[in-house]
Amino acid sequence: MLTLRFGQFLLDEAQRKLTRDGVEVHLTPKAFDLLLVLAAEAPRVLSKSELHSRVWPGTFVADATLVGVVKELRRALDCGDEESSTIRTVNRVGYAFARSAEPEQPGRLMWHWLVVSGRHVALKNGENRIGRDPVSTVWLDSAGVSRHHARIVVTSADATIEDLGSKNGTSVGGKPVAAKTRLKDNDVLQVGPVSMIYHLSTAGLSTEAIPIRDHAGNPPNER
Repeated sequence: MLTLRFGQFLLDEAQRKLTRDGVEVHLTPKAFDLLLVLAAEAPRVLSKSELHSRVWPGTFVADATLVGVVKELRRALDCGDEESSTIRTVNRVGYAFARSAEPEQPGRLMWHWLVVSGRHVALKNGENRIGRDPVSTVWLDSAGVSRHHARIVVTSADATIEDLGSKNGTSVGGKPVAAKTRLKDNDVLQVGPVSMIYHLSTAGLSTEAIPIRDHAGNPPNER
């Protein structure tokens, strides 16, 4: 069974699931089958007849059916015009997957967590809300933090942070988060007035209490 990663997407054959930044992308069964075939064979061009036989084995389908499924995939993958599309059309021949798809390393378990005021907060796969709302994954009891301040989306091997229109903003390494931003181990995050450090590791969560410093190097009680 294949597990392939391309950009923000993870394609999991065993679970028949496509996710983008940890959030599932809905595909019809035949669109999933077509994506799996094209991604697994990338960058090879597959003829229409080969795609027909692999996606619809033993069944006759018109070319218009294949074209319709290709259009569905392009919409799901947020592609622009055909020239920059993830699914490349080769006139009078067939289609090819135009992005680099790399196998996910089997058996590699990544741990993601935040250190906030000396406490360790584990991050789950998928969405992790940060804010003053008590149901948040990372609850911050601070007046300068919005109820729904930011979110971190975790996949198996990486994580991204996004500000949710908060009043006092979010930053990574002192730079304001204006769009979805990929996190690196030891990144210092500023959520309103609260500092925290993001970590990821294959060795599990650290039990060491790590002092939080802002991007200027000052611990909280010196700000």
